[in-house]
Amino acid sequence: MSRPIVVIPCCAKRINDYTFDAVKREYSAAVAQAADCQPLLMPIGAALIDVEAALAIADGLLFTGSPSNVHPSHYGDETPANPEALDLERDAVTLPLVRTAIERGVPMLAICRGFQELNVALGGSLFQEVHSQEGYMDHREGPSPDVEERWGPKHPLQLTGKLKEWIGEDKIMVNSLHGQGVSRLAEGLQPEAYAEDGLVEAVRGPNDDAFCVGVQWHPEWDATTNPASKELFTRFGAAARSRK
Repeated sequence: MSRPIVVIPCCAKRINDYTFDAVKREYSAAVAQAADCQPLLMPIGAALIDVEAALAIADGLLFTGSPSNVHPSHYGDETPANPEALDLERDAVTLPLVRTAIERGVPMLAICRGFQELNVALGGSLFQEVHSQEGYMDHREGPSPDVEERWGPKHPLQLTGKLKEWIGEDKIMVNSLHGQGVSRLAEGLQPEAYAEDGLVEAVRGPNDDAFCVGVQWHPEWDATTNPASKELFTRFGAAARSRK
């Protein structure tokens, strides 16, 4: 029996004057190794997309993290804080894809930027710079030249709801590395984890019949070794298998 297919929308990446459809390898590896599913990368250029065709073969969807940010026009009228860190092509694909997938009950796991896309797609808003908001910590990636140190655990989260039940812990340490974060939580999303400063760092989606989870941290980094990360991907994979 073939493995379930998890479709992963790419980012638009400019390299040497050429545009590439790119996804960091850790995401694909986590889908294959921890969720036991077949990753399938989805290009995002407007002329390349057929959402219906993608959903016809998708047993699950993974929305990844990215250096880019969701354009603030999708949740307000603010000027972009960092105009260089945008990916309009990705916005044009992922935001409607999130909404359609939820309507149809397609299992999804949304990570970092994907977590923010889930919130924005359903009507929520973001802080463009969490670190500039009074009372919030600086959640951004540190300057260490050692990648293992930069992507290691940074701060604890208080778990609630299903996430607490699944993982079996009240608190976990996570590698949460982000500049933007949830300001107004979208209607229908249930908060499932909080940082020490009160920032929402995990949500569960509006459809209880389907796996719809968003996390602000990066479980793909240690998906086969970290118990909480492994639990997320294992449950995601199980949900994808239930659609086959």
